Amino acid sequence: MSEKNREGKRTARERLAVEREKQKAAEKRRRTLIVGAAVVCVLGLAAVIGVVAANSGDSSSDASGPVTAPKGASGKDRLAIPVGKESAKSTLTVWEDFRCPACKSFENTYRSAIHELTDAGKLRVEYHTVTLIDGNLRGSGSLRAGNAAACSQDAGRFRDYHDVLFENQPEETDDAYASDDKLIQLAGKVDGLPTDTFEKCVKDGTYDSWIQKSYKAFQDAGHTGTPTVLLDGKNLMEDNTLTPAKFKQLVEAANK
Repeated sequence: MSEKNREGKRTARERLAVEREKQKAAEKRRRTLIVGAAVVCVLGLAAVIGVVAANSGDSSSDASGPVTAPKGASGKDRLAIPVGKESAKSTLTVWEDFRCPACKSFENTYRSAIHELTDAGKLRVEYHTVTLIDGNLRGSGSLRAGNAAACSQDAGRFRDYHDVLFENQPEETDDAYASDDKLIQLAGKVDGLPTDTFEKCVKDGTYDSWIQKSYKAFQDAGHTGTPTVLLDGKNLMEDNTLTPAKFKQLVEAANK
């Protein structure tokens, strides 16, 4: 391998690591503000719980009850959108937020490898959408984009629209994805997706409660940052030596 290629891979890993550290720092600041507010204002227990729930992005009382899932949803409580053959020997579980810069870095780095392996029938990906950034920075772009992505699943265009959302991701502090019109406009980049049915699904927030339930499952599992990426149960984000080539080797080994 040339020195140039090695440097490029190091740069991609470092960029992803930096984005995750920024996200962790934002989460730490958010928690500090919550605690500080509780001390200064001497809030009652019920009020404190309300503030924490609002800041965590889990504002729906329906998050623990039955919700409507998009077509083909799978996994526990049908909270995952699967891509790839069910017969694949390896499963990649991905928890993402469409406003998350580290998620965009992950997608930019590993998208080609993931597509190659899923198309070859060697990998099945289960995508879970969360609303972490909405809670950290306020807004609703994570939720609205997650709902729109679920709507695209109903049309059989999830993978393409998922990629479009990350390729066109606004700055983390810009809640542009809170606009249904923006999300519908981006659907124009995916063949066959712009329809009256898709537009109605986006504007109605058909899968808002489903997204909120997914985020609750993320929290209940003890995950704290996005992206959280598990290959056959192993957290890949803990591997500082991971590259697209190594990722492909891990999947290939599981298929032997």
